[in-house]
Amino acid sequence: MPENTLVKSVQINEIMASSLVNSVTQALANLLDLWNEMGMKKELQLERMQAVKVHIEKLLEDMIEEERNLKEKIENDIEIQRKQLSIIRNELKLDSYQVEEGLSMLQLEREFRLALEAAVKEKRDRLEKLKQLQQEDQALCVELCATPYYIPTGSVPTSLELAELKEHVQNLLQIKEQRLEEFLKLRREIRQYNKEIGHIPDGTLENEILLDDEEYICLTKKNIEDLKSLVNQLQVKKESMTASLETVVKEVQLLWDRFQWPQEHQEDFKRITSKHSISEALRMWEEELLNLEELKKEKLKDLILKVRQQLKSYWQKCFYSDEQRAAFQPFYNDNFTEDLLSQHDEELLNMKLKYEKNQLMYTSVHKWATTWERFIELEKKSTDPSRLLNRGGNLLKDERERLKIQKQLLKLSEDLKESVESWERENGADFLVNNERFLDSIAHQLEHHRLRKDQTKATVKRDESAVPNSGIKRPASAYMPTPNKMRKVNGTILKSSSCHNIATRIAGKPSSQIKIVNFNSSLDKLTKTYTL
Repeated sequence: MPENTLVKSVQINEIMASSLVNSVTQALANLLDLWNEMGMKKELQLERMQAVKVHIEKLLEDMIEEERNLKEKIENDIEIQRKQLSIIRNELKLDSYQVEEGLSMLQLEREFRLALEAAVKEKRDRLEKLKQLQQEDQALCVELCATPYYIPTGSVPTSLELAELKEHVQNLLQIKEQRLEEFLKLRREIRQYNKEIGHIPDGTLENEILLDDEEYICLTKKNIEDLKSLVNQLQVKKESMTASLETVVKEVQLLWDRFQWPQEHQEDFKRITSKHSISEALRMWEEELLNLEELKKEKLKDLILKVRQQLKSYWQKCFYSDEQRAAFQPFYNDNFTEDLLSQHDEELLNMKLKYEKNQLMYTSVHKWATTWERFIELEKKSTDPSRLLNRGGNLLKDERERLKIQKQLLKLSEDLKESVESWERENGADFLVNNERFLDSIAHQLEHHRLRKDQTKATVKRDESAVPNSGIKRPASAYMPTPNKMRKVNGTILKSSSCHNIATRIAGKPSSQIKIVNFNSSLDKLTKTYTL
């Protein structure tokens, strides 16, 4: 306490003591006046004065005793509060409470009292927070089948433990939200699968999860795994039923085609079955198949003959040779039985699958064959000298078509070579056309054409060396054209006599040497492309 404050306090105390003495003296004086006025004897006044003294002394003694008791109480309170504060702060895992030095007794009491109240409040708040978090944690752990966060029973949690418990609860809430979302997704999938395949729930788990009541939502990890397993089972079941349905549909469609079933009936049946679940649709298709099978038994011969016509068509589409066709011996069996029909069905199915798988390849092969045939046809035309005397512009049209086909053959050969080689790498086998590797077939084809052309040239050269050229003189008037016999070729006016002269000059030369469009260079490129 500052010295000035201490001095001031002493002065106030002296003033209060002096004032108290004055008050007592004044009171005694007043009592004496009253006693004198009443004519009270001195002995009686002395007795009464003694009584006043005793009374004042007793009053002061009582006051002193009361203040002494108050001091002891404050001291006891300070000690009790100090101990309680130490215990609670120890429970709260806090350091011992430290007070400033030089505090008075009342200041100490107030300091410890406020500190104790704060510590008690802190403990109460922590316990309330702990109770709330533990209730949430317990409920989530039961729902998620998880392990609760451990805090020793009866202990006061630290701030760190409360923070960790709160984080644990938040993590469980996130897990619950994720599992709930996954649960609802799986339930939707299960309901959809049940609807699609006509599945009726046959277990407690399925019956419970299909209820919309949240009371039956179980979010344990095992339950979610069971739901996933159930979804997988339903998915496999759907795939199996779908595959079975597709197989039955193909068999029915095959029989419909054989019996030339009315298209209207087919469409109506497909439309009706499409409105049912897969299981119900499968049942309907199987029933239709049974009916058709009964009908098939009655028409075995007609059916087998129809299948053979289809087989011929697919053999032709797939460029089967006679040897490959002959390898299917049942084709030549005239003992029409159900087993024979099954063999034909199996062969037809294999051919269909083969054609569908390689349809683009066969289409390209067919395009090559037709283009090559047209090329040979135009080449034969080009060797005919009489074509130069043909009127109507056919010569020009043929030459343009030859040029176009030349480009097509070059482009088609490059594409075919690339696609066939790619197919052979993927399948690890040769791509056969007429039971011969297609690339080898094209190479032989081009080589044979080249050799034939070379042989023709050699023959013509021998003929030219053996027979000398002889000119034929005609009168000039023989070549004079009439006005209506004028022709225009490539923008040039030609007379009919000119065409005759051209034909005459070409007649003594081999047709292979007539070069309107040079195909030899193109054939050389193709031959190099397919070198054996």
